[in-house]
Amino acid sequence: MLKARLEYDAVYGRCLATSEAVQRGDIVVEELPFAYGPKRDSGIVCLACYRFLHFGEDGDGDGDRCEICDWPLCGNCADAEHQDDHRGECEVFAMARVTFAGNVSDDGACPQLDCITPLRVLLAKESQPERWLNEVAPMEHHEQARRENADVWHADRVNIAQYLRGPCKLAERFSEELIMQVVGVLEVNAFEARTTHGYPIRCLYPYTGILAHNCVPNTARSIHPSEGYKIRLRAMVDLEEGQQLQHSYTYTLDGTTQRQTHLREGKFFDCTCERCLDASELQTHFSSLKCGQCTEGWLLPKQPTVVESSWNCRACDYSTSSAEVRQIVSALQAEVNAVQSLEMGAKRLEEAERLLRKYKSLLHPSHYIATGLRQLLIEMYGRVKGYEMVQLSDQLLERKAELCREVLRLLNVFEPGLSRTRAMNLYELHVPLVLLAKSGFISSRLNGGELRGRLVEAIDLLKECVEILQNEDHSSQEGILCGVAKQALQQLSVSVEGLGNDLD
Repeated sequence: MLKARLEYDAVYGRCLATSEAVQRGDIVVEELPFAYGPKRDSGIVCLACYRFLHFGEDGDGDGDRCEICDWPLCGNCADAEHQDDHRGECEVFAMARVTFAGNVSDDGACPQLDCITPLRVLLAKESQPERWLNEVAPMEHHEQARRENADVWHADRVNIAQYLRGPCKLAERFSEELIMQVVGVLEVNAFEARTTHGYPIRCLYPYTGILAHNCVPNTARSIHPSEGYKIRLRAMVDLEEGQQLQHSYTYTLDGTTQRQTHLREGKFFDCTCERCLDASELQTHFSSLKCGQCTEGWLLPKQPTVVESSWNCRACDYSTSSAEVRQIVSALQAEVNAVQSLEMGAKRLEEAERLLRKYKSLLHPSHYIATGLRQLLIEMYGRVKGYEMVQLSDQLLERKAELCREVLRLLNVFEPGLSRTRAMNLYELHVPLVLLAKSGFISSRLNGGELRGRLVEAIDLLKECVEILQNEDHSSQEGILCGVAKQALQQLSVSVEGLGNDLD
């Protein structure tokens, strides 16, 4: 495990801590998955490359079936050398003569494929018994909590456990209890990854999967599909020896209520980290609403981790119910969702700006809904028709830079150090800074020294961006951006060197 050791914590159970002092960027854990495969509730996908396949209502897949077992396999993967991922279940299905029906539900999910990844874990248990016993079997699977959702438990029992033991004829090899344990281990601990072509899968990592959770993580993971989906866990900040390694199992740019709901429903625990217990979310007011009874106050939950907590204004003592807050937030989120569903274009950008102005009287400026709109705008400025980068006025370039800085200010609190989201915002910020610097110099608003200073600032942003993303898989979105940032860094550095001292 490189620079980590296994520990037992009274709150977190089995977890990892540093075995020595580490610097930010150091690898603390590195491991290959025990097994990987399609995500739960996926559509019909190729069982070797995981690209989506189209099957008609009659189950016809236009030839996208394995010649041996008849299950989904695209034409490109029919060649035996590309079937390593599929080989294990192929033998099971062929031996049992169980065929793939090709049925999907109204939401596009294919329940018959829910058995694939659990089956791969079970087959890996047989081929790697020691690793199963020492690393996977002790992983948390929250059986009792999962049983409380009777509909999901029944669906898993029928679609996975009974299907594998019945039609697939595996009853003598795997008990129903074992299969349901594996289903739970995957549900609680698996990580989502992307193939080299960007298709989603889930991977089970026995050590990385037991990391303690924190809504302000100190580690970041990168998964490398080109290396057999090896995962590398790096320290985001400097860590002392014996310090607990913590990861976020939810989206850090969600508010406390949303994070708690996701963790409770998907990971079966309540988070009690410092951020969750602080009504102001570490003084950011990331979930705070504008008080409707006074001009200065903000509404914050009295007990942030209690679903039905009242919300109180610290300035005028006004109080409202959590139901009222949920109603307000749901209405605003519905408006945001409507904007997000619009086609990428000028109207979408302008509507996002309109909502951001509207919400000034309803939300704290740093509220997560407002922050989400800022991220949307950062993505669109410079990319949509009518707002391409070369068309943006200095005022709009300043606007994009301002949006980036506001998001980065929050990331400094919620994802300190080597954060991928930070890297992507740093890249977005450098572009308007360069264009503004050149515009200012051409119009004589900046002298030569000021021009060089602004360009050096952009260079520093790109250097940090590259530092963060250089360890990502080259085929990933982040890895590709790293290559683009390196090229921009090189070109900008040459430009600054070419300025010489003539502009001083």
